Amino acid sequence: MNDKVASLNDNGEYDPYIISLSDEDGTDYEFEVLDDIDYNDARYLALLPVYDDPDEMLRDSGEMVILKAVPGDEPESEEYEEIQDDNEYEDVAAVFADRLQDLFEIEDE
Repeated sequence: MNDKVASLNDNGEYDPYIISLSDEDGTDYEFEVLDDIDYNDARYLALLPVYDDPDEMLRDSGEMVILKAVPGDEPESEEYEEIQDDNEYEDVAAVFADRLQDLFEIEDE
């Protein structure tokens, strides 16, 4: 994992890495970056939504969100997009499931 994922701080406390992403309508959402991988010449992020309201968190499906990093408009910047190819998504999801299975309950579909 790189420095853009959750870690323990100097006090031994959990220190999540939170990013804010906007959808096509301009609505902002916050996500915790659980892991990132380089796979088949691309970079992918495994994310969980972050909620301010505990009730919203309870209503959430708890499913991990996987996005693909693509070059942004600015030099050395990234944007994130949904994975359109089902086979690519399944391959990347399997890699994340293997890497994160000790931290989370991951059900096979």
